Amino acid sequence: MMIPQRLRLAAAVLLISASPLLAQRPPDPPRPFAWWKSEPFKTELGLTADQSSRIDKIWETTRVELRQEWDELSKLEAKLSRMIQSDADEAALTRQIDRVETARANANKSRSLMLVQMVKVLTPEQRTRFNALHDRWQQEQQQQQQQPQRQGRPPDGPRPPQH
Repeated sequence: MMIPQRLRLAAAVLLISASPLLAQRPPDPPRPFAWWKSEPFKTELGLTADQSSRIDKIWETTRVELRQEWDELSKLEAKLSRMIQSDADEAALTRQIDRVETARANANKSRSLMLVQMVKVLTPEQRTRFNALHDRWQQEQQQQQQQPQRQGRPPDGPRPPQH
């Protein structure tokens, strides 16, 4: 199959322009916020000690798997960046991109399933309150991101659970 010269040129320009971005270390996985241990969350949700313990057990059993999946994703992304910089052929790049995206999907699926298991521990009323707390937290985070960062200081406040 012949690829038109213009298409090859456009692909080359895109790869070259993207390679500095791809060569950067991939971002770390989202840092979890142990909302089930947070006194304000526990109080507002009416979370019992048993519920908090059950959610913590879900987190602890999933954490190792998630870390391994994010580490694998990081390695695959780093290899893809090296391949792009070394001008690998398109077929090899396509296979590596497939590996990267499969690893990303697996990590996100594990995380999502963990969150579903955690939320199932809550009663329907607690889920409603949880959603309101999460929405309020997201709004606060968006407001913080719109404000210029204070010199060298991280944003205040804990990170919420990611959905």
